[in-house]
Amino acid sequence: MKMIFRFFGTFSLWLAFFGLALFTPAMAQQAPQFILRLHHFLPSTSTIPAKAIAPWVKRIEEASDGRIKIEIYPSMQLGGAPPQLFDQAREGVADIIWTVLGYTPGRFPKSEVFETPFMVTNGENTSRAFQEYIQKYAMDEFESVQLIAAHTHGPGLFHVREPLTSLEDLAGRKIRGGSRIINQMLADLGAEPIGMPLPSVPEALSTGVISGTTIPWEVTTAFAISELVSNHTGFSGANGLYTQTFALVMNKDSYNALPADLRQIIDENSGADVAAQFGAAMDAGDFIGLEVAQKLGNSIITLDEAETARWKQAAQPTIDKWIEETPDGQLLYDAAKSLVEQYSSP
Repeated sequence: MKMIFRFFGTFSLWLAFFGLALFTPAMAQQAPQFILRLHHFLPSTSTIPAKAIAPWVKRIEEASDGRIKIEIYPSMQLGGAPPQLFDQAREGVADIIWTVLGYTPGRFPKSEVFETPFMVTNGENTSRAFQEYIQKYAMDEFESVQLIAAHTHGPGLFHVREPLTSLEDLAGRKIRGGSRIINQMLADLGAEPIGMPLPSVPEALSTGVISGTTIPWEVTTAFAISELVSNHTGFSGANGLYTQTFALVMNKDSYNALPADLRQIIDENSGADVAAQFGAAMDAGDFIGLEVAQKLGNSIITLDEAETARWKQAAQPTIDKWIEETPDGQLLYDAAKSLVEQYSSP
């Protein structure tokens, strides 16, 4: 009996040693060699974090066989405020960030053209156009970081306490705008623009600091906007009133510290297709946001073509001013319009 026990005991030890020797190399290959921190300002359940950032991270990690691990920090968990995110990537506070370009007014003047009135069609097509536009005309605005993708959301609209059925209804209302260009547009349309980052909007609506906000449908679910206001106004035609611009960027030192094969994985998961995926995620989120408002019984208004034409005319000074104050403004505006039309054509 003792001999049998010794045999099996010895055999078990041998098997354990052999198994350890067999599996240790595989385990070593799966251990992360590079841990990157990705920072953004939205809750993790929001559309972009859940439907775009998380899948992108998964693709990177799987393509690297686990050598890259990306830790996601939502809702500004690494500290700071949303307008500081781009600098956090530039300075290495975070390795990767996703942010709204308009949170730092004047920093991306050539990129701002995509925020001008009635430029956007939908998120996916406009994002492809925006990525190509940046690569051709505005890469100098991203020279301090490694640009992964730039994108937009779909057609922007108003979410307001009181019904908004005409241009006159907007006069004097305090409306949150998410960027310099959108705030300029609101002023040209007769509203009183109030600039603030998105996370501040629910409280501002609840306390009456603002009477409405400019955001796409997809964001309304994460911040319960349709529970705070009961009126939503959009526009007729192929082009929405406004959009905002976004970027997923990486710290240059973090990127350059990767070996060539891992940099290639980042490169293969950068560019127009990634921009389109982020834009498409926002398009899909728009349908969900709209459904929530419909189920709540909110008033959803689409201004007819004649009224929309009045808004286009009233918003034209925003476009004219951007062209006037931007070097090569007319050329850049025409290029942006052409790219949006190109990618939005059937």
